[in-house]
Amino acid sequence: MKALDLAIIVAYLAGIVLIGTWFACRQETTRDYFLGDRTVPWWAIAASIVATETSTISFISVPGIAFARDGNFQFLQLVFGYLLGRIVISLLFIPSYFRGDLLTVYQLLDRRFGQRIKMLAASLFVIMRNIADGVRLLLTAIVLAAVYTAFQPQANSDQVVIASIILIGVVMIIFTYFGGMEAVIWVEVVQLGIYIFGALAAAVVLVNSIDGGFGQALALGAQYNKFNFLDFSFDLTKTYTFWAGLIGGCFVVMSTHGTDQYMVQRYLCTDRPRRAAAALLTSGVIVLAQFIGFLIIGVLLFAFYQPYADPAYAALAPGAAFPFASGDRVFPDFITKHLPSGLAGLVVAAIFAAAMSSSLNSIAATAVNDLYKPFAATRTDKHYLNVSRVLTLVWGAVQIAVALGIRNVNRSAMDQALSIASLINGPVLGVFLVGTFLRRASEPPALIGMVVGTAVMLFIRFQTPIAWTWYALMGSAITFTVAWLASFAFAPASPEQRDELAFNDTVNNTLPRVKTETIK
Repeated sequence: MKALDLAIIVAYLAGIVLIGTWFACRQETTRDYFLGDRTVPWWAIAASIVATETSTISFISVPGIAFARDGNFQFLQLVFGYLLGRIVISLLFIPSYFRGDLLTVYQLLDRRFGQRIKMLAASLFVIMRNIADGVRLLLTAIVLAAVYTAFQPQANSDQVVIASIILIGVVMIIFTYFGGMEAVIWVEVVQLGIYIFGALAAAVVLVNSIDGGFGQALALGAQYNKFNFLDFSFDLTKTYTFWAGLIGGCFVVMSTHGTDQYMVQRYLCTDRPRRAAAALLTSGVIVLAQFIGFLIIGVLLFAFYQPYADPAYAALAPGAAFPFASGDRVFPDFITKHLPSGLAGLVVAAIFAAAMSSSLNSIAATAVNDLYKPFAATRTDKHYLNVSRVLTLVWGAVQIAVALGIRNVNRSAMDQALSIASLINGPVLGVFLVGTFLRRASEPPALIGMVVGTAVMLFIRFQTPIAWTWYALMGSAITFTVAWLASFAFAPASPEQRDELAFNDTVNNTLPRVKTETIK
């Protein structure tokens, strides 16, 4: 990499900060800060969902999955479940988000069950999201460290990673602090274009750098079974199988995209459920195409680096990314060492763009509206806005601390982030399903189900070999079952509470009306 590449990277990071400060003049209320006054068009929200879901983790880790020994396209089985989950969310949850004036999705739980359930769900979200985005921050820092060490090979790599985590974290904090959710969404629209172009450009350079070109890469991929993508075995310990992908992946998306404030907040930035559903379904098609592209890049990297030519390759364990320490480091190495000057800087800027899909605004929205307001209900909106900005600083510091704490872990960052999300989101999804289908259930059964579900999932995560792709299904099923059994020991919910998340009422009262709306 050359000085031009560093200039492009610095210019991008500076531009992010400037965009955030420009949007600051539009943030006069908490509604502006968290929802962009609900005036964001559906297509921008679709791009934001794609950019958020893709992130640095996908940009770097997914090519590493196909590159690794015995790596293949079986990751796509999970994406099939992602598509199914989006359909379920559009029918089951999205109409409920637009019944009333919500700032967070957990306010629905308050209406249905009461404050204790809402606060527990909100607390789990805050914990999970800070950990998962600490992983994302670490991945981006690894890339920045690789850029720096390309100029200074004698630099201590661990110290460079630490400095990179702090630098990127500070930029993320400043941008989110000033710009609010509207700035995040519009930057993500630009970011989507940047990293798609960057990935395509890297693929072109790879093809031109491989002896025999794309045809040779395809032949090697077929020889080493890289294009296998279906595994119909029913093994709960295997991460990527057809059943884990379709069923488990469906529940993963129902939890992450249906009951997680990080995603739901984007739907709430538009004004109608039909537009939110259009954004979500459109994003699914784009995500599928993206993941196919990222896996193909992994095959191209395999053909470029030729790890199979080493005599030791055949004896390596499945998943090994020889000659790299982990699959997460393969694509960054190619970007920083083999892309031409200018293009390398653009692709690294694209990776930074993915990292700027900050969750800090969503965490602040949840912390203020669901955890702080119950204890300070009479304060002014201006006060809540100021508290939101302070909490943006606090949670940013927490994510930096998480990234620093896990920087020496070699396990795939994709697995780390998704397993953490599925671990905690499962019980949260379960309590939403209780509110939707168990109309008798009141707050105590739901709370018991959620506590038991979380405890069991912690045991499964740390004491069993069950793959993370099943976590959301198991966590929600345990929560739902325990709440159903406990509901017979408590008084039923009031008629008003029963209707807050009722599926039949939502479909009957909402879908016919939104069918006549025009998506703009």
